[in-house]
Amino acid sequence: GHRRKNWKVRKFVLRDDPAYLHYYDPAGGEEPLGAIHLRGCVVTAVEDMPDSKKYDVDNILFEIITANETHYYLQAASSAERTEWIKAIQAVARTGK
Repeated sequence: GHRRKNWKVRKFVLRDDPAYLHYYDPAGGEEPLGAIHLRGCVVTAVEDMPDSKKYDVDNILFEIITANETHYYLQAASSAERTEWIKAIQAVARTGK
């Protein structure tokens, strides 16, 4: 969020029943700011994003495309963390309720 003006830092909680990725303000708050429905979604690593150099975004991005074709781009803290998130989201998308 501090590098790309329209990006925000968020805390994410992955749930499998129901299959959602809820996001929260990292400064606190009990209620989620929103949720991404993961059932039937596609998640992939993004190696090159348009304008990423312009905004100095590290290429540790991944994309979630929901069943209704909404695209979400998220940036992980590291390449290893990106891989973990992708695997976890893929598992929930397949088996979550």
